[in-house]
Amino acid sequence: MYNLPADFINEQKVWDTLEANKNAGFEKIMEVLAKARLMKGLDLEDVAVLTGISHPELLAKLFCAANEVKETIYGKRLVLFAPLYISNLCANECLYCAFRATNKDIVRNSLSQGHIAREVEVLIKQGHKRILMVAGESYPNQGFQYVLNSIKTIYNVKTEHGEIRRVNVNIAPLSTEEFGQLKDAGIGTYQIFQETYHRETYGKVHQGGKKCDYNWRIFSLHRAMEAGIDDVGIGVLFGLFDYRFEILAMMQHIFELEEKFGIGPHTISVPRLEPATNSDIASRPPFPVSDIDFRKIVAIIRLAVPYTGIIMSTRETAKMRRETFALGVSQISAGSRTNPGGYGEGTEDDPSGQFSLGDHRSLDEVIRDVASMGYIPSFCTACYRIGRTGQDFMDLAKPGDIKLHCGPNALSSFKEYLQNFASPATAENGNKLIRETIAGMNGIARLRAEKLVQRVEEGLDDVYC
Repeated sequence: MYNLPADFINEQKVWDTLEANKNAGFEKIMEVLAKARLMKGLDLEDVAVLTGISHPELLAKLFCAANEVKETIYGKRLVLFAPLYISNLCANECLYCAFRATNKDIVRNSLSQGHIAREVEVLIKQGHKRILMVAGESYPNQGFQYVLNSIKTIYNVKTEHGEIRRVNVNIAPLSTEEFGQLKDAGIGTYQIFQETYHRETYGKVHQGGKKCDYNWRIFSLHRAMEAGIDDVGIGVLFGLFDYRFEILAMMQHIFELEEKFGIGPHTISVPRLEPATNSDIASRPPFPVSDIDFRKIVAIIRLAVPYTGIIMSTRETAKMRRETFALGVSQISAGSRTNPGGYGEGTEDDPSGQFSLGDHRSLDEVIRDVASMGYIPSFCTACYRIGRTGQDFMDLAKPGDIKLHCGPNALSSFKEYLQNFASPATAENGNKLIRETIAGMNGIARLRAEKLVQRVEEGLDDVYC
């Protein structure tokens, strides 16, 4: 069935919906925002109404609603992770990417398993517990087995105070059988971006390799979910086409997954085009997204799919990342490198990276900054390891019961970081925040948090409920 056109992305319906709702008045906008506060999601027309907001007063109301929903569902938690690029070999010709096949001005590298282990050890010693493993669409001699071997290597690295407890994966589309092998390898989330849902633009920016096949890519999540992977992540590379179109088309993709599999994506990523070596389109986006529109994108997505995690990478500056925490972002990368081998001996400005970074701070610096804003940096991987994924997670999330687990687990994982890895200044600020946060909790959540944090203080690692 997946060789058929992806007719669930109905471009004409997107344009018609945007046109019909472009002049929505104050009352209609307030009606949609009131609906959004119920945290049951929004339909295509609702989202179209919100994309038309431009007046500062209405933008403030949009941002306020997004903040309310974010705080109600996620509280002050921010999940942290690091990307690990294992290879920049690629057979595709994506005009916005430094890894594209014809780019001769980057150093190609495919890490050996020993080199991957050394990179992982560096990340663990920084305090990381989650990795997003990334590779271009071309593997060394082992083929797909290279990916499976790399996941095993990452999980096998152990140090005195930790290991990687969750490996999420961002790699090229697979067959259903290969997705089954990926699930058996113990991954957390399988993440893939359509980049742009606009077919004409997709064809223009993908000029070689298997990625040229729009349908093969967009049906990849169908195959993944059929293979039993119930945590999947989607995203758009904003700047390639009109962001209003992209949001509505992405909503069509979400509705399709919900209809076919009963659940939508676990995460949504919101990367903007950033400069990449020898890429004109990356330096001069055809549809540049302003900072205010970028914040609007985050807020709309938070209201449209309230229980889905929103990921903000280090593409963005520290300032922009701070501003989007309150609008819906729930996961961030920190201390990132986007070139294979970048943690052990690379630099943050390596031209062989996939794109330029906007936030160059270390993990410790990011954590200290996040904590100073009152947010709890979380390294929790409990749901994935207990099996609270997919529909099981949503069954707890929608009535609000997941907070009885997430709040205490975030605090215990943060305490573990402070105790084992933090600088003195970060430890001081973080411990103060933990005490204040627990003091503000009540009931079961407070009892659990106190117990878990105490166990970490007694020298235990990896405690959760």
